[in-house]
Amino acid sequence: MRFSRSFIPTTKEAPKEATLPSHIYLTRAGFITQVSAGLYDLMPLGKRVLDKVRNVVKEELDKAGCEEVILPFVTPMELWEESGRASKMGQELLRIKDRKNGDFVLSPTNEEAMVDLVRGRITSYKNLPLNLYQINTKFRDEARPRFGLMRGREFLMKDGYSFHKDTEDMVREFNLIKDTYSKIFTRLGLDFRIVDADSGAIGGSGSKEFMVLADSGEDTIVVCSQCEYAANLEAAVRTPKKYEFEIGVEEEVHTPNTKTIEEVSNFLNISKEQTIKAVVKKALCDEEDKVVVFFVRGSDELEETKATNAAGANELVDISEEEMEKAGIVAGYVGGNDLEVEAYYDNELNDGNCYVIGANKADYHIKNFKVPEGVTFKDLNAVQEGDICSCCGKELIYKKGIEVGHIFQLGTKYSESLGANFLDENGKSRAFVMGTYGIGVSRLLAAIIEQHHDDRGCIWTEESAPYAVSIIVGNSKNEQQREAGEKIYKELQGIGVEVIIDDRKDRFGFKMKDFELIGFPKGIIVGKNIEDGIVEIVDRKTGEKTEVKLEEVCQQF
Repeated sequence: MRFSRSFIPTTKEAPKEATLPSHIYLTRAGFITQVSAGLYDLMPLGKRVLDKVRNVVKEELDKAGCEEVILPFVTPMELWEESGRASKMGQELLRIKDRKNGDFVLSPTNEEAMVDLVRGRITSYKNLPLNLYQINTKFRDEARPRFGLMRGREFLMKDGYSFHKDTEDMVREFNLIKDTYSKIFTRLGLDFRIVDADSGAIGGSGSKEFMVLADSGEDTIVVCSQCEYAANLEAAVRTPKKYEFEIGVEEEVHTPNTKTIEEVSNFLNISKEQTIKAVVKKALCDEEDKVVVFFVRGSDELEETKATNAAGANELVDISEEEMEKAGIVAGYVGGNDLEVEAYYDNELNDGNCYVIGANKADYHIKNFKVPEGVTFKDLNAVQEGDICSCCGKELIYKKGIEVGHIFQLGTKYSESLGANFLDENGKSRAFVMGTYGIGVSRLLAAIIEQHHDDRGCIWTEESAPYAVSIIVGNSKNEQQREAGEKIYKELQGIGVEVIIDDRKDRFGFKMKDFELIGFPKGIIVGKNIEDGIVEIVDRKTGEKTEVKLEEVCQQF
């Protein structure tokens, strides 16, 4: 390809709303341009990179025995109602009506549609296992689309679904796809971690996320400083903290104007670890909303996703003091006795210790409170830096990550709700055991640049680069330089190297800035040294320049 005939509108200015390097450089280098909030055009260079990334994904999946299909982008609402997710997905699910007043959605994911494809067509265990995937457009009506391709409303996603006769075979496939995803992200040159994760609205269990490590990542992940343990904050666990407090007789004490944990611990001259913190929330559920109280140790924080799952809710929202009063709860003094609402205690409070907790009475707390028998314990605490790894006993630390893949052990959640069954070896009808596997294909463009850039622009990895080599002709008006550039261009094309030649009549400095901004892995500079039969090969990542004889250029690739 020739620069002089290409549509590569590079600019000096970044969009005002752009804060991440990927958003800034992909826009400035002419890869993407915004159409509307969360909606982007991919220009020729962007489309080339997307195709490169897509091909890597497809090649590895096909090697693993997966089969590619294409499902409609628009899905009938009735499928979502069958599965029960029509309400759970909330406002991110964009609903539309056709001219006949039929209800449809723009697909954010396709569990329902893929089950519908398979049900009635795979009827025997002899036709299992089966793994189908697509790389197709998805839409989520994000409340705050931002960060360019990182959090758009419309995006390209690979979503795959496997069908099995039993859990054992599903777990085998799950592990195969985990390994396949690792190969994909390794080929793309990414530093990533596989982390334990929450299953969210997809459901199921055994959820793993693939996180690209980057300071700009939206997700906090917990990793061990020593071993390979890694988990999303919402699923992270630690070695339980153990304390021994003096055991005494439960008593009510006057604690005027002491509503916070810090105020209580200072007033009673005790550590925060010896207190119990109450967090009151309204749980939004499918059938009926409810008030829920979560209890954690005073030195801990409630992890909201864990709490949401514990309460079986779709979402937790803040609650007013008026609503708390109506539920019989005294704000700032919430206690574990005489509660008339649903309550959950963190697992680490099941230790037989005596604590200080609210008395559910204004200006009073209870000392020497022991968590009563019969309460419900759940993992509710947010793991903190410095906590101890439950695998090896070393310290846990925080890192930032960008989620680029997520795999789930679904079980029979969707096959049962949609009536998708097969006949087993004994002729008995059973629901398919399923797994589901996603990759944010268009998001990977942003993730690659978040990890691979400098203050001059993009640095594409070998597998993702729009072109492997850019030939920069220093002075296109110089016949010797121009002819040498053309010679290299044709020879590289002849040996299968993807190459672009910058044959524009612009200044050399301008061309070099575009080379650095766009981020081609290698550049070949054809300049004044061509009089001695010499060109320079520059490495975009390191900036290292190597002089090479004109006739030996192709040997370098």
